[in-house]
Amino acid sequence: MGIFSSAEKKLDGAIAGIFTRVFKGDVQPVEITNAICRELDNQAQILSAEKRLVPNEFLISLSPSDYARFVPYSKTLTAEITADVRDYATDRSYIFNGPILIQFDERPDLPVGRLEVAASTVADVREAHPGIATGSAQLVLEVNGVRHPLTAPGFTVGRSDQADLRINDPGISRIHARFEVTGSGPDTQVKIVDLHSTNGLMVDGRKTTAAAIGDGSRINIGKTQMLVYAPAGQ
Repeated sequence: MGIFSSAEKKLDGAIAGIFTRVFKGDVQPVEITNAICRELDNQAQILSAEKRLVPNEFLISLSPSDYARFVPYSKTLTAEITADVRDYATDRSYIFNGPILIQFDERPDLPVGRLEVAASTVADVREAHPGIATGSAQLVLEVNGVRHPLTAPGFTVGRSDQADLRINDPGISRIHARFEVTGSGPDTQVKIVDLHSTNGLMVDGRKTTAAAIGDGSRINIGKTQMLVYAPAGQ
């Protein structure tokens, strides 16, 4: 299947069972993944020699029949598709300007088995998160090509669904660490705290249980690398 073979294999392996039976003969989940990946390729904008900006919000239009079949599984499907889209973007050095958002829409004019994707790029992380002060050097945490605003009070990261920011990495504990954020804009103060994880965490190459972090800080948990920076400063 060409450039989409990796995404297809991963998605098929994760949700092939029940979803293949439910969606047989209609729109398949992997078709949505492929369609989104094509939009990333078609709309990629060069930021530098190593990075390209791609859309992060997607509206998937389906026929009433396909829409009705997807709705009961939309949460699980969206999580699986999002994970594969992130992996696809990481492999190609694509950068998202905000969280990936996938929504489904019912279109009476579409025949069964047909889908359409409308993709858009959030031009600035502040537009998607109104709580960020305009004109401030707001810090973000970039994980697997996705930016997460570091706004008070912060959030937890881990492998479990119970974590605020879920990361699919076997080296990460269910609730691995917490980002504690106070202040806003240029006065933002961020601290990362290990929550008794199995493998611990590293900040700027040093193992620690808690550390203050700022623009340029590099964090490693499991095999996942994270970067803290202010987009406005790029």
